[in-house]
Amino acid sequence: MMLRLLQVAACVVCIVMAGTARAGDFAIDDKALVEVQDIVKQLQARYEKTKDLQADFTQQTRIEGFERPVTSSGKVYIKKPGRLRWDYLEPATEQIYVNQDDVKVYVPEHKQVLVGKLTRMAASQAPLELLQGAAKLEESFEVAPATGKERGVGGLRLLSLTPKGQEIDPAKPVQRIVVEVFPKTYFIRTVWLHEINGNVATFEFSSLKPNLGLGNDVFDFKAPPDVEVVKAPVLN
Repeated sequence: MMLRLLQVAACVVCIVMAGTARAGDFAIDDKALVEVQDIVKQLQARYEKTKDLQADFTQQTRIEGFERPVTSSGKVYIKKPGRLRWDYLEPATEQIYVNQDDVKVYVPEHKQVLVGKLTRMAASQAPLELLQGAAKLEESFEVAPATGKERGVGGLRLLSLTPKGQEIDPAKPVQRIVVEVFPKTYFIRTVWLHEINGNVATFEFSSLKPNLGLGNDVFDFKAPPDVEVVKAPVLN
């Protein structure tokens, strides 16, 4: 459960604020740099106009030491500033609600809802600041063309985000994030989270619907009467 929350928080960093990133000073060829800057510019234009967003997602997590990846799918809803609902529908139901710094993780099968603070559970202010639109990716990440010859759909370059001042810290597991965008719309299509321990979580988004006018009721969770409320652990 905590692993999922950390992965979702890292993924939301990309979805909500990817458009504010800028290419840094890297030893890369001019053509690649121009391509990256153009993609970032298009991302910024797209996400500045996005007040809310609904999408389907599939998640595949390859865990170091395990042969088969763990696959799940569901829907995600985002509303600026600071609102998130992340619904896992397959293979089991689990819902994650974020309202500013408040987090609720509901697992119907266990009849439990985990409540806590995002900044304490994610051991960082970054997810909250990014959800609120108060921070920019270039303050936390170095942005560059992804290494290798692989490109995304439409031939667009993949973007590589590396946390600045990265140190080996179990509470900050994400080592590198790779992002693929849709051509023409420049919404994010795929996010790869490369963790320090070797795990790789892949989120692929489809059926993106921006600016639907999502109401706050979509993001408000009301626990059924038979659900046990459990305080989430705090990551130091």
